[in-house]
Amino acid sequence: MKTIKLFRPPEWSRKAKWAAGTFVIFTLLAFTGFMIIFTGGYFIVSEEKLVLNSATTIETKDGQIIERMYTENRTLISLEDIPEHVKQAFIAVEDERFYQHEGLDPKAILRAVYRDIIAMGKVEGGSTITQQLVKNLFLTNDKSWMRKTKEVMAAIYLERHYSKDKILELYLNTIYFGKGVYGVEEAAKTYFNTSVRELSISQGALLAGLPKAPNNYSPFENPKQALERRNIVLSRMEAADVIEAEEMVSLQGATLGVERGEENTETWSNSYVDAVISEAAKKYNISRDELKRGGYQIIVEIDPEIQKLSARHMKEGKFAPGSNGKAEGAFTLMDQATGAYKAIVGGRDYKHGQTNHALTRKQPGSVIKPLAVYGPALMDKKYIPYSLLVDEKQSYGGYTPTNYDGQYDGMTSIYKAIVDSKNAPAVWLLDQMGISYSKEYLDKLGLPTEDEGLAIALGGLSKGYTPMQLTEAYRTFANNGKQTDGHTIEKIIDRNGRAIHEHKQSEKQVFNQQTAWEMTQILETTVDSGTAQAGSYSKALAGKTGTQQHPTVEGQNKDVWFTGYTPDYVGTLWMGYDSSAEDSYLTGGSEYPTALMKTILSDIDEKRDLLESFKKPEGQKELPVPITLPEITDASGSGGFGGWSLFSDQITWTPGEDKRVIYRIYRLEEDSRQMVGRVTGKGEVNVSGTDVFGETSYVVVPFDPLTGLEGEASNVVTIN
Repeated sequence: MKTIKLFRPPEWSRKAKWAAGTFVIFTLLAFTGFMIIFTGGYFIVSEEKLVLNSATTIETKDGQIIERMYTENRTLISLEDIPEHVKQAFIAVEDERFYQHEGLDPKAILRAVYRDIIAMGKVEGGSTITQQLVKNLFLTNDKSWMRKTKEVMAAIYLERHYSKDKILELYLNTIYFGKGVYGVEEAAKTYFNTSVRELSISQGALLAGLPKAPNNYSPFENPKQALERRNIVLSRMEAADVIEAEEMVSLQGATLGVERGEENTETWSNSYVDAVISEAAKKYNISRDELKRGGYQIIVEIDPEIQKLSARHMKEGKFAPGSNGKAEGAFTLMDQATGAYKAIVGGRDYKHGQTNHALTRKQPGSVIKPLAVYGPALMDKKYIPYSLLVDEKQSYGGYTPTNYDGQYDGMTSIYKAIVDSKNAPAVWLLDQMGISYSKEYLDKLGLPTEDEGLAIALGGLSKGYTPMQLTEAYRTFANNGKQTDGHTIEKIIDRNGRAIHEHKQSEKQVFNQQTAWEMTQILETTVDSGTAQAGSYSKALAGKTGTQQHPTVEGQNKDVWFTGYTPDYVGTLWMGYDSSAEDSYLTGGSEYPTALMKTILSDIDEKRDLLESFKKPEGQKELPVPITLPEITDASGSGGFGGWSLFSDQITWTPGEDKRVIYRIYRLEEDSRQMVGRVTGKGEVNVSGTDVFGETSYVVVPFDPLTGLEGEASNVVTIN
C-alpha cells in the first residue's frame, strides 16, 4: 500500500500568515478604535448642555437690577465683549497652543508627563481648554480611564463642529471662580465690582489664575497666594509674547486691586419678585426653574422707593393686636392710570420661601360689599344712592346676618349702609337682586366664586380673594368703571436680546361712569366720616374697611382689611394670621390696616406730591352728601293773633346745622296726627290755631328729602 504524504507549508510561510492576520486584526481594531474616538463624541456632547444656564435679572425700566435668579450665578457675555488681554491670559496659563491643536495637544501632554516625573508628583495637567470645557459640561470629575477617553472623544467632536472662538467663549462663560460664581463676567463683578470689559491686564491675569484652585487663590481670603498665582500668569503671558518683559515686571509689582461687589442682603424686594415669578408662570408660561437658568431680562413696574418705604412700614408699623404674637400683613399698591403694581409686600418681614400673603386668598369681609352688592345695585335703574333698604335683623332660611354694633334703623339708604358698613341691609339687598346677578359682576371684576349663599354679601366666602385681586377690582371704581388685570411685568427679553413678551393694556367696562363716580363719592365719605376714619391722610382717599369674624372664637376677628384709592394709586392692606386656629385670632379691628394705609400714603405723598382731589368726570354731577337728621328736644310754642288765619300758633326749636333738612309740623289728635306746616332749614313756623279756648299739641319731625325718611319726633309742644 502506497503512503500519501501531506504537504506541510514551510515554517516561514506559516509565520508570515500569522503576522499578516495579526496585522489585519490590529489594523481593524485600530481603525475601529480610531472611528470610536473620532465619532464617539456625538454620543457624549449634548447640544442642550451647550446652552449654558444663565441668571435672570429682575430690573426697573431705567436698568436698576432689583434681584437676580439663578441655579448657577452666571451672566453670559460674548467673546467680542471680552478684552483681548483677558482672553490671552487664560490661553497663556491654561492652553498656550489653543489655536494650533485640534482638541488634544500631544506636546502639552508630554510636557506634563515630563514635569510630573521630575517633580515625582502631579504638578501640571495636559488638558486643553477644549478638554476642560468637555469635563465642565458633560462629564464627572472621576479619574478613570473611561472618563478620560470620553473627554478625548468629546473634545475632538467639539473641535470638528465648533469654531475656536465659540469654544473659548463657552469656556470663559463656564469656568467656576469660587463664591458660587460662574463665568468671567460675574467673576469680574465679584472680585473687582466691574464688568469684564473694564478689567486691566493685571486684573485679567488674577482671574485667569483662579480656576485652578478658587478657594486657595481667593484674593479676599488668601491675598498672598493670589498675588503669587497672578504673577505666574503674567510670566506665562510674557513667555507667550502677549506682554513685554518690562511690562510684566511692572505689573507683577502692582497690588491686587480687588474690590468687593455689594452683596444684596436686603429683603425689601422679595415679595414683589415673587409676584413677578407668579405672573411669568401664569401669563407667559415661563416656570421658576426656567427663569433660574434661562438668562431672561425681566423689566418690571416696581417703584423701588415706594417699595422700600412700604416694606419698612409693614415691618415697623402698628398692627392689629392678637392672641398669638404679632399678626401678619400684606400690602399692594397699583398705579391707578396704568394698572401697574408699584409695590407689593407679602409679609411683615417677608423673605423668599415664606407665604406671600399678597398672593394668598383671604375672606374679604365688608370690603366685598361695594363690589358684590352696591355697585351692581347702582347699575340697576331701580336703585340710586339714596334708595331705601330694610335695616332689620331677620333670617333667610337659617342665615341671620347682624349689624356689628347690634343697632338697626329699620330703613336706611344705600349711601348710609356703605358708610356705616351695615350688614343687614347688604344681605337684604343681595336677596332682592339675586345671587346670580351679583356673581355676574364678580366674574367681570376678576372675582369668580363658586359660593351660592347670601353670605357673599359680607365676604363670607369659602376661598376668598387675594389682596392683589381686591386691588384690581377696586381700581374699576377709580377708572370710570373699567376693569383691567394688574401687572408687574412690562417686558421680557430673552438671552439673545429679543423682546419675547410685552404687556398690552386691555380694559372692559364693568360699571358705567355714573356708578363708578357715585361709588367714589360714597367711599370718600366712608373715609371722612364713616368706618374708615382711623388714621390721618390729608388728601383725597376713597375706601372701604373689612372685618371677617373668627370662625370659632366668638367676638374676635380673623381678617381685617382696608382697600381704597386716591386719584393716583389703588391699594389694599390686610392683617391677620396664617391660620384660623382657635389660638390665632385678632382682638383689634379694621382701624389698624386703615391707619397704616394712610401712614404709607402720607409718606408717598411727601415724595410724589399726590393729587388733592378726585376729578369729576365730564357730564357727572356731585352726589349730595347724606343728611343727618337732628334730634329736637327744645321745641316750644305760643298762641296769638295774625297770619292768614285770625288765630295762629308759633312753634320754635333749634334747627340742625344742615340747612337741607325739612321740618314737618304735626298737630296731634286723638288717634292720629295731621301735618299742618313745614319749613326748610329754619327753626320757626306759624300754623293756624284751631282751639282758641282749649289747648293744641304739636310735634316737630325732621325729614330727609334725599331718602324720604323722617327722623324722631320732637318733644310735644302744647299751646293753651
